[in-house]
Amino acid sequence: MALLAGALGAAVALLATRQRWSEGTATVAGGAFPLTAKGSDVTGVPAALAIVGLAALVAVFAVRKAGRLLVAGVLALSGAGIVTAALIGAGDSSALDEQAAKASGDTSATVAALSHTAWPYVAVVGGVLILLAGLLALRYGRLWPAMSGRYERDGAPRVRRKPVVVDPDRPEDIWKALDRGEDPTGA
Repeated sequence: MALLAGALGAAVALLATRQRWSEGTATVAGGAFPLTAKGSDVTGVPAALAIVGLAALVAVFAVRKAGRLLVAGVLALSGAGIVTAALIGAGDSSALDEQAAKASGDTSATVAALSHTAWPYVAVVGGVLILLAGLLALRYGRLWPAMSGRYERDGAPRVRRKPVVVDPDRPEDIWKALDRGEDPTGA
């Protein structure tokens, strides 16, 4: 459930930041000039945190114990950050004001007839899904399986064995030496 919620939330948040969040008009040489701002123009935070959330979502299954709690916390915080940034960006007109200033050549120009779309709130939904995934990982993560430690070394030094004398006339001794990682030629 957490994996699905996190992946869906990240996809929704990334999709929403690529859409038009606001539109308006700027007065240029006596005429109205239409302007639009995508979510990434308004704020880059939701897209960046969605990528962080995806990375944390994958990492939560790769780590164990305290590491899992830490990564689950990062996952939850990235969802909360997306929600906060999208809600702040929902009413922000600074990206359009900047475009109006460039279009008119007047640094004090602002956008007129400002309207906002529902895409910032779609990004909020994505953030809520990532937040839910993080909270589920914090609550139930200790019960989830982890990646196997089967091939990990324990850190103890390896014991070197003395090479066994190989009879070059016996092919089975040569093959056994090769299996052990020894050079059967004795060079």
